[in-house]
Amino acid sequence: MENAFESEMAAAYMLAASGRLGLAMRHLERAHVLGQRRVGLHIRSHWAMLKIALRRRAMSDAFGQALRIILGALGSAAGVVPTGNTGGSDIGMFVRLPVDPELAALIEHRR
Repeated sequence: MENAFESEMAAAYMLAASGRLGLAMRHLERAHVLGQRRVGLHIRSHWAMLKIALRRRAMSDAFGQALRIILGALGSAAGVVPTGNTGGSDIGMFVRLPVDPELAALIEHRR
């Protein structure tokens, strides 16, 4: 699962570097689903989303990501996260979503 998380993050950084921010966000959302139960990974995914929001000059999204960094860290540490939530500011922080079957298999394999 950690390898898949790192692969998604690497893809996101490569796409963001080439200005393809929308595609980068898709990879960050996948990374978020994979890493949301681990504090460090969870924070990294939101930090990267925050940087993209700032590049887009989307201040409401940036504020949402800053808030998610704090609350997400607490939720991960407490073991309370909304399964499947993609972490984007366009989704409520506490909304549970279906997990992509490919990601679910990776998460289940980790357990």
